[in-house]
Amino acid sequence: MNWIETIKSALDSLVERRTRSLLTMLGILIGIVAVILTVGLGEGAQGKVSSAISSLGTNLLIVTPGSVSTGGIRGGLGSSSTLTLADANALNSKVDCPDIAYVSAVMQKNLLLTAGSANWTAPVQGVSPSYLTIRDRQVVSGKAFTQNDVTTHADVALVGSTVAQNLFGFSSPVGQTMNLAGVPFTIIGELNTAGASANANQDNTVLIPVTTGEDLFGARGPYANSVSSILISAKSSSAMGAAYEEANSLLLQRHAITNPSQADFTITPQTSLLSTATSVSKTLTVLLVGIAAIALLVGGIGVMNIMLVSVTERIREIGLRKALGATPGVILRQFLIEATVLGILGGIFGVAIGVIGALVLPHFVSQPIAISSLAITGSVVVAAGIGLIFGVYPASRAARLSPIDALRSE
Repeated sequence: MNWIETIKSALDSLVERRTRSLLTMLGILIGIVAVILTVGLGEGAQGKVSSAISSLGTNLLIVTPGSVSTGGIRGGLGSSSTLTLADANALNSKVDCPDIAYVSAVMQKNLLLTAGSANWTAPVQGVSPSYLTIRDRQVVSGKAFTQNDVTTHADVALVGSTVAQNLFGFSSPVGQTMNLAGVPFTIIGELNTAGASANANQDNTVLIPVTTGEDLFGARGPYANSVSSILISAKSSSAMGAAYEEANSLLLQRHAITNPSQADFTITPQTSLLSTATSVSKTLTVLLVGIAAIALLVGGIGVMNIMLVSVTERIREIGLRKALGATPGVILRQFLIEATVLGILGGIFGVAIGVIGALVLPHFVSQPIAISSLAITGSVVVAAGIGLIFGVYPASRAARLSPIDALRSE
């Protein structure tokens, strides 16, 4: 019996037992779907995190405050404010920090916004004019506030699209007045749509001059002129290291800290955030793929069990074929082909359902699912391999059957 006849015989056998064949493929199918979706979720999460961090701005350094309590015991980062507007202004010096292009102080607080009968709660950020450049945000209508607005503590604001829609509906917010914690502000511009970033809606925001923010948030006593963070943009990617050293050295000097390990601030490069987030996503992806691999293993065991049952049921058929001249190699080949076909078909159907799931699920969950060509190709190859590997024992058992014993069996 040649290969073509063997393949035809194997396919006829699978069609004859179609229900059992479908149930056998189901185990592999579920495993393949799990692999494609988990890999897709992992890659989608990595892409989302990368996009979110990249949207923070290019060549970004983030300075966050720490604290040193009395007695020299250092507290947790952000436990008290140790950064000031004066620090941010000092970092703007082209003499001390020649590799720093832009600097923006940031202070933030969630406030109730009202306009007429409408109200909305959103993060209000007091920022420097350079904030828009650092964060790569644009004003799509109206204008941005200027350094003069910062100097004069002007009650002007820029709003994101979410804030604009909830307060003014489809009307343009530019020129309108809204109250922030009871203080009237004139909206002079609307920001471009930026979407979600780092689990926050960038369109649900209000930007005001940093000095106005200080007045509005009511900083007093030791917290006067304090900011929640300072954003720094280096002149280029290659200047990130130099900008980091310049900022670190200047802040240590300004805070009279001689031991860098006792610094009351932390400077975090954007690349560090991206590297850490990507590493976590990859670890989770490997974990999920491992779980999916267990499902594939179970599917492979199912193939072996069904093939063993098939051998038991077809003992007389095997004995008759051997009596008519079929060699052990032909019998082995047929059962291996049957197992491999089950694996390949399970893989193909699994890939189809997995791809459909990857296209449909993002409409119901707020998580992108990437379609990985490597995962698709690998899934089909692995499925075929599972069928072949787990079909070896049943096939070899069938090939070893004695024709006389097989024909005698009931």
